[in-house]
Amino acid sequence: MTSTSWIQAALQTQNAASAEALSDALLAAGALSVSMEDADAGTPAEQPQFAEPGETPAGLWARSRVIALFDAKNGLNPIRERIAEACAAARLDTVPPCTFSQVAEQNWVALTQSQFDPIRINEQLWIVPSWHDAPNPAAINIRLDPGMAFGTGSHPTTHLCLDWLSREVRAEHSVLDYGCGSGILAIAAARLGAARVTALDIDDKALEATARNARDNNVSLHLLSADERPVGQFDRIVANILTNPLCVLAPVISACLAPGGRIALAGILSTQAQQVIGAWQDYLPLIATAERDGWVRLEGERTP
Repeated sequence: MTSTSWIQAALQTQNAASAEALSDALLAAGALSVSMEDADAGTPAEQPQFAEPGETPAGLWARSRVIALFDAKNGLNPIRERIAEACAAARLDTVPPCTFSQVAEQNWVALTQSQFDPIRINEQLWIVPSWHDAPNPAAINIRLDPGMAFGTGSHPTTHLCLDWLSREVRAEHSVLDYGCGSGILAIAAARLGAARVTALDIDDKALEATARNARDNNVSLHLLSADERPVGQFDRIVANILTNPLCVLAPVISACLAPGGRIALAGILSTQAQQVIGAWQDYLPLIATAERDGWVRLEGERTP
């Protein structure tokens, strides 16, 4: 096994506390990296770790798989010894079941890039990573690389919003992207010819990503943090967030829509559509207009 670059050790633990303690101990024992995953992933016992805002997260999995990466040049037996030391330091009674595998040297950049191909939204609009040529040079091609902020064009909710913008935005329109993430929707609105585009997000990292992506696409956006209120009203608003924030923010977002303006909301599971429609009923009537892979887009229009 010493001919490869790394040795990966996977240990299964029975509770969250032991998984956390073991992870720390493995790093102290010389592991190059440590990660945790649900040992029951892909089975009926799989446990979600995250929750929507306002809900209590489930926390770490009851049965976790702790995966540690070691330098292969040390040999397998010394790695076994380090794992045993880590288990003792984590105060585990025994060494958990452990499997070893080889991890060969690879071009990780090329491997990562190979997972992201150009995404066709429709005939008019494509999302193209910077390392790809545009499949249709005559279309509007948005250059966007995967980053920390949500929004590469691959998620169904982003696709639903992009398709809506490509049909709704006109040259005279002002557009608000509420919860901009990577800025993909705001950039699309600008590339589609909107007169003025504002992008707002609660996350500073998202605003940084939006600013960077806007520069890469040669568009000008007005950026706002969540504690800043948009000035005036907008002809088109798109908000691709989550169900709970969309419900809570109904009075805030709806107040930004100009008379005659139209809005699209996404980030909503089909089973949650009526919840959002109900939360908005006192501010703006909404209807479901499109569904993709279990996600729905809601639309509304302000009476002129």
